[in-house]
Amino acid sequence: GMMCIVKPDGAPQLCKTDEIGEICVSSRAGGMMYYGLTGVTKNTFEVIPVNSAGSPVGDVPFVRSGLLGFVGPGSLVFVVGKMDGLLTVSGRRHNADDIVATGLAVESIKTVYRGRIAVFSVSIFYDERIVVVAEQRPDASEEDSFQWMSRVLQAIDSIHQVGVYCLALVPANTLPKTPLGGIHISQTKQHFLEGSLHPCNILMCPHTCVTNLPKPRQKQPGVGPASVMVGNLVAGKRIAQASGRDLGQIEDNDLVKKHQFLTEVLQWRAQTTPDHPLFLLLNAKGTTVCTATCLQLHKKAERIASVLCDKGHLNAGDNVVLLYPPGIELITAFYGCLYAGCIPVTVRPPHAQSLTATLPTVRMIVEVSKAACILTTQTLMRLMKSREAAAAVDVKTWPTIIDTDDLPRKRLSQIYKPPTPEMLAYLDFSVSTTGMLTGVKMSHAAVSGLCRAIKLQCELYSSRQIAICLDPYCGLGFVLWCLCSVYSGHQSILIPPMELESNLFLWLSTVSQYKIRDTFCSYSVMELCTKGLGNQVEMLKARGINLSCVRTCVVVAEERPRVSLTHSFSKLFKDIGLSSRAVSTTFGSRVNVAICLQGTSGPDPTTVYVDLKSLRHDRVRLVERGAPQSLLLSESGKILPGVKVVIVNPETKGPLGDSHLGEIWVNSPHTASGYYTIYDNETLQADHFNTRLSFGDAAQTLWARTGYLGFVRRTELTAASGERHDALYVVGALDETLELRGLRYHPIDIETSVSRTHRSIAECAVFTWTNLLVVVVELCGCEQEALDLVPLVTNVVLEEHYLIVGVVVVVDPGVIPINSRGEKQRMHLRDSFLADQLDPIYVAYNM
Repeated sequence: GMMCIVKPDGAPQLCKTDEIGEICVSSRAGGMMYYGLTGVTKNTFEVIPVNSAGSPVGDVPFVRSGLLGFVGPGSLVFVVGKMDGLLTVSGRRHNADDIVATGLAVESIKTVYRGRIAVFSVSIFYDERIVVVAEQRPDASEEDSFQWMSRVLQAIDSIHQVGVYCLALVPANTLPKTPLGGIHISQTKQHFLEGSLHPCNILMCPHTCVTNLPKPRQKQPGVGPASVMVGNLVAGKRIAQASGRDLGQIEDNDLVKKHQFLTEVLQWRAQTTPDHPLFLLLNAKGTTVCTATCLQLHKKAERIASVLCDKGHLNAGDNVVLLYPPGIELITAFYGCLYAGCIPVTVRPPHAQSLTATLPTVRMIVEVSKAACILTTQTLMRLMKSREAAAAVDVKTWPTIIDTDDLPRKRLSQIYKPPTPEMLAYLDFSVSTTGMLTGVKMSHAAVSGLCRAIKLQCELYSSRQIAICLDPYCGLGFVLWCLCSVYSGHQSILIPPMELESNLFLWLSTVSQYKIRDTFCSYSVMELCTKGLGNQVEMLKARGINLSCVRTCVVVAEERPRVSLTHSFSKLFKDIGLSSRAVSTTFGSRVNVAICLQGTSGPDPTTVYVDLKSLRHDRVRLVERGAPQSLLLSESGKILPGVKVVIVNPETKGPLGDSHLGEIWVNSPHTASGYYTIYDNETLQADHFNTRLSFGDAAQTLWARTGYLGFVRRTELTAASGERHDALYVVGALDETLELRGLRYHPIDIETSVSRTHRSIAECAVFTWTNLLVVVVELCGCEQEALDLVPLVTNVVLEEHYLIVGVVVVVDPGVIPINSRGEKQRMHLRDSFLADQLDPIYVAYNM
């Protein structure tokens, strides 16, 4: 026989004597072909070596052996490894057998089995990364294992000058075997990439071995606002602004001219249509537990107002906290306060099972709002003064608490009428996702303006019925629950969202039973129905639930529309008649609770695909559907009548052009009149509420900053006004974004990537800690899978977002806190992580 050494890749060029290559053999004693595989046969059995010029050396075919080696002195052949153990990292070749030998040279006898180590490379982020998997002895302690792992990493680094991406230890006898009893490398690699390896110990070192990340972005000195404006004009681009219909041109009945205040509207309704039912409250069984007609609401409000004056000794302008479960009592207490000239503040009641968590927030709002009195029910009053409550807060310092269960039948001498519509009507307190408690002031003029805009957008009038499944404590949820019916006269069917926990069918069966055309819900309600009723559509049909009556199903939100959730909801319930065009979302913020709402007229919400990489650079690049790294954005409903928005550069405060990313600023009659703070921080007020553009013709207008990034894009569709329709797309809240490597990331984008990587990830949240990215994942599978998630999460964030994950925390389902609007409270999660209160299944610190 004859033997030669050829280069391991490319043409079979002969090696020099000191080079390592693949050993090829020519001998009549070997095989001659693979049965039935002609293509592979040619490459393996019919190799004709070539010289450096590329011309064949002789005409004898050689057979590849799959072994690496070299020819030494005296025609001795040395075998140094196998071709399939060849790893090429950053252009350098390494041999898996050598790396195994280095690993075993570290006193390994106590920790791992000698013959059970697999070394392979996986392709991640434009390079091969080395993974070492070993079987751990059952008697090895965690301490021993980690010591061995860190020493192996150092040894491989110093001897081979290559970083190990991941080192995993699996329980004894769990690596896949070949027929001869060795380790099945390709199957092990498959398990690793699929997340089914089930390691019992893992160490990842992406920080040390990923060296090909792009350089962090340096902020360039920005172009001034005037230059941007001129640039847009020269390029023929319009300034990115959009507005709803003009309120002045829309004819309304005498209601608006006659009554400036909601209290006057209620009194007028109590006189003209006393028996017209405004509210219906349902329980979990779907039966009506309470109703309120115009007259009942007015009478009850009067009685509450007289109690406030007599028992509470309150003066006009005093703040009153309303602490009620979602229902009609909350509404009567609200109008009672207005009748007495007090300022209502609606607060979510504390939860009896988790007082220590929920009561301090109530306490905080009571203190910050300087409430003179609290209106509540007897049950809640007892709860607030209980021993359990005393453990959470100081119960002796509560202001006067009045329960409104048994009211004296006493007439109110006179109903308070505010001297001007600019007077304060109510305070709206809410905790943002970043954990900030803010209260905004809503004037009577803003309340009337808002109700009127919603009435016109949704075509609400007294013969209509709408179903509301929302929390009624802040934002648009409160407005729809408490204010709109009184203004427009339509009937509101109220469904407390917590009732859905005991009866998932409640909301949909109500909509079907009452043949509701317009219904409002939150993302949490939509998610409950999608997850809980996903496999019960046949049962819904059997119950006779039909949603073909629904014209609009609106999700009330203060975030980027969750397109995947609304799509799956529409798809799921299409079989019971839900129109694909029905579902839409609203957009509001703290400064203005309702900026967009789909309503009845105007074109359907449009969608666009934008490039994720450009978004990180604060740019919008529209791409085709299916483009790599693309993100689907949907328009958040239509801009309400009387509302104007403009897209502004948050740094220079200059207006931006069409399809440019910037902060959304809003101007409308129903914008809040400012933040309600104890210290009346004027600078913050001016910055958020009365801001002028630094340049441009709209510089005289006063704008409010929403704190959200988005863009306006002119579409080919026709708006209700006959003009071309301008669509507003919300990308995300500014104060939630993460600044990493000089780029701006939206947490939801990273979380979406992570949630897709493994079927056992139920929920996920990200935040930063010092300069590290922390990813928290909820594991809904068995605990064996916990460590499988660490490399998968690290891989996907590196591949799709060019970021190295610092810490991966695996926790039980339900650990990530979510507020009533269905938004993740990432800052609360961060605080719990730093205070070591998460009780995680596993925490992996990537090195």
